[in-house]
Amino acid sequence: MSEVFRADQIGSFLRPPHLLTARVDHEAGRISAVQLKDIEDQAILEVLNMQQQAGIDVYSDGEFRRSWFSSAFADSIEGIITDPDTTFTPSWQGEYGDEANATAAAIGFGEQMVASKLRQVRRFTAHETEFLKQHAPGPYKMTLPGVMTRAATWYRPGITDQFYSTREDLVYEIAGMLRNEVQALIAEGVSYIQLDSLRYVIQLSDEGTRQQLLEAGEDVERMLDETIAVDNFALEGARGAGATIGLHMCRGNNRSAWRSQGGYEVIAEKAFSQLHVDRFLLEYDSDRAGGFEPLRFVPKDKMVVLGLISSKDPRLESQDLLRRRIDEAAKYVPLDYLALSPQCGFASTAPGNQLTPDEQRRKLELVVDTARKVWG
Repeated sequence: MSEVFRADQIGSFLRPPHLLTARVDHEAGRISAVQLKDIEDQAILEVLNMQQQAGIDVYSDGEFRRSWFSSAFADSIEGIITDPDTTFTPSWQGEYGDEANATAAAIGFGEQMVASKLRQVRRFTAHETEFLKQHAPGPYKMTLPGVMTRAATWYRPGITDQFYSTREDLVYEIAGMLRNEVQALIAEGVSYIQLDSLRYVIQLSDEGTRQQLLEAGEDVERMLDETIAVDNFALEGARGAGATIGLHMCRGNNRSAWRSQGGYEVIAEKAFSQLHVDRFLLEYDSDRAGGFEPLRFVPKDKMVVLGLISSKDPRLESQDLLRRRIDEAAKYVPLDYLALSPQCGFASTAPGNQLTPDEQRRKLELVVDTARKVWG
């Protein structure tokens, strides 16, 4: 078994208001990159202290140097541009869907494409890991977007095929960059590497989207096989090389809104058995995620991090209910191979979910207290 982190977290935390202001000021040319970094550094020190006070097992910089969870690709690769012929289609749901749609439109979600031969101008996370390595009070994780989360939508026939003959060529170009990053993180001694993927659930498990794909004549099983193969390519040789390797399957997380619903059953047997990871971080905070039955496909050498605590809803969950749900999950995965976390990050996009910093801290404390009572 890889290192056991019973009280886990997904990676992003609420940005303090002055950090959000600083990023706007930098983009407007009012402060320099050095000044922005100084503000980011101080904010990261504060969020590390918050995690230490809460007692969490593994630390994160909160993704404070990013505008949203997967911005590492666009920030590090030249050749990805806004597609002038694509119009943003609102897709976020729930009470805060309007705020989420506005945020998604502002960051160009779904409107990018590849319009030249790609050139990686910097590593995805080197500017983040250096500071964490120096200042994290304990083991720390680095989060990376899964390749198919973004690259699968960046191919435009008639434009991209001038540089990449097929969509697969483009996907594996980016997957190769991601694999190099993973290997660099392992060499640097990073404790925990996590891929964040939306495709398994948002496209392939969501009831409505899956039906639309089938009606359009798409081979959803081939799409699943392709996604698993690309993630495994990016993680080749990583498992057992010194870092814990995790994969988070997300239903969308933006301003406390969500994008999909449907359990893991239709992707579980292949994904859980074939992905080369040590642990799956799975969202189980609402009935939109379905039951625990798909966990029967998790191999005996892999852990499941149960995302039972909502990062979207400020209300604090009942610890008695959490413990009962952990017992239910243990019918399918041995208790020793389970852990606990919030269902997703608290700020997958920079504006963050609809919670206060104090409510965020209480959520983490609940993760820790429950984990200690269950596992000791």
